[in-house]
Amino acid sequence: MKFPWTRFALRSVLAAGLVGFGFSAAAQTLKIGWLSSLTGPLSAAALAENEGVKQAVEEINRSGGVLGRQIELLTRDTAGDPTKAVNFAQQLAYSEKVHFVIGPVNSGEGLATTPILARAGVPSIVISVVDELADPKKYPLAFRVVSTSQQWLTTANDYAVKTLKKKKIAIIADTSGFGTHSAKQAADILKKSGGEAVYVALVDPNKTDVTDEINKSRAAGAEVVMTWTSSTGLLARLLNARGDMGWNVPVIGHPSLMATQIRKLLNKPEYWANTFAPGYASTTYGPEGSVPERTKALIDRMRPKFGGGEIDLTFWWVTMGYDTVKVIEHAVKTAGSTEPAAIQKALEGTRNFQGVYANYTWGPNERNGFPDSNMVMNAANTFKDGSFQMAPR
Repeated sequence: MKFPWTRFALRSVLAAGLVGFGFSAAAQTLKIGWLSSLTGPLSAAALAENEGVKQAVEEINRSGGVLGRQIELLTRDTAGDPTKAVNFAQQLAYSEKVHFVIGPVNSGEGLATTPILARAGVPSIVISVVDELADPKKYPLAFRVVSTSQQWLTTANDYAVKTLKKKKIAIIADTSGFGTHSAKQAADILKKSGGEAVYVALVDPNKTDVTDEINKSRAAGAEVVMTWTSSTGLLARLLNARGDMGWNVPVIGHPSLMATQIRKLLNKPEYWANTFAPGYASTTYGPEGSVPERTKALIDRMRPKFGGGEIDLTFWWVTMGYDTVKVIEHAVKTAGSTEPAAIQKALEGTRNFQGVYANYTWGPNERNGFPDSNMVMNAANTFKDGSFQMAPR
């Protein structure tokens, strides 16, 4: 018996068969969840990272996707709230069934969500800095691209104690998971290097008046104020309190001290002087006055999105966001699939993967991909076109 197969009928049968084997149109996308605190007091880094994430997705999709699959980006704004981050992580893992999750941005959220993603078997790209999140036994599918809190704290401590020769340090951190963890860790590192934490305070990032904390730091004999918070509002208030009392003590701490949002919040531009933070070789001007070529190329591609003029945001966060998606692309291409065990093997075998923010290496027992050699100290008030000068040595 002959069947009157039309082209339409044949396509319908083939489509039904493909769906039966798991190859529906929806399955052909590579689904990436993006947990990002785009609003709230801790949003400065996330807003810049988001630009990099979107740029990488656009570039990869324009070039044909990853193994022929277009990237579908599912962004969720956690507002810096660990409870929201947990709810969104569960939604992305179990309802949306994403193949990867990037984030959350802040460590307090990361401490809450990383176990959830691990139980769900979802590979995650970690951009929170606390050490506990890079545990290959607890979280075998979590791979970190951002520098660690240990790298930040050690770089800042060495600059204060070894370069500036200051031993008496006031430590002011916020009340988030990151802040409380970093305050203790900073005090421990300081003690081991021969310094002393003469004053330690944990401050709500929304506190409007921090004059008391700066006064107490000064009264304690602090030679440096060390700040550990990503809240640009809190950091600006600390710099204003220091400046308004005419106390020119160095302020050293979280890289967000160099965020351009702070410049707009200062009572006087000179309050940004004598302020230093850990930065990155990828967004630091060399002796010849230029940033590395890979950074420059990304800036040139993205400049039209920022109006064609000077880049007015901290570009290292952009490069890191960009690299998170490129790392996922690399993992899927290397694995030949999105199967979690294959992704884990691919990233564990990655050596010196060239990104813009850094070159990454992971291993079976190593989930921190960012190299110590890429850490530098920057001067906050040298911001120009998204990047910075080295701090005085």
